[in-house]
Amino acid sequence: MRKVLIMDTSVLCVWLQIPGKSTCGSTTDPWNKDRVEQKIAAEETDATTFVLPLATLIETGNHIAHAAHSRRKLGEALADLMKKSADQQTPWAAFSAQETLWKIQNLKHLADRWPLLAEQRCSLGDATIRDIAEYYAQMNCRVEILTGDQGLKAYEPVTPPLIPRRRKP
Repeated sequence: MRKVLIMDTSVLCVWLQIPGKSTCGSTTDPWNKDRVEQKIAAEETDATTFVLPLATLIETGNHIAHAAHSRRKLGEALADLMKKSADQQTPWAAFSAQETLWKIQNLKHLADRWPLLAEQRCSLGDATIRDIAEYYAQMNCRVEILTGDQGLKAYEPVTPPLIPRRRKP
């Protein structure tokens, strides 16, 4: 079963070392650059596909644009990841796989759910990341949301257990 790793803004900001965003997560489960790099290297070795949701790109870009320094260098680093995704350069997935989520019917479905999600303090970005996770889960992928946000992590789709098939006598 193919594994997909969906990157959230919190971890991407740590990985890129955006000023003021060098750590994320809780005190009991902190993420720093070393931990993020180790996780990414391990997943790359396991042939995991990396997904950068549009919300993650926009939010990370906003953090870069408002950073105290190194905006150009950070912008180039994010642009490089965007190009790798657009070109489907292994291990990155193409953005086109997400286009289904932005079709009229799906956008209206998100709009219908949005007021309740907002009331529950779920950001619009997190809502779309949840939808991307479900999209890949429905394609029979094992999905992990790489995030320091335990609220978002809780929405990670559960992988059904593999049921062994009986051999015919």
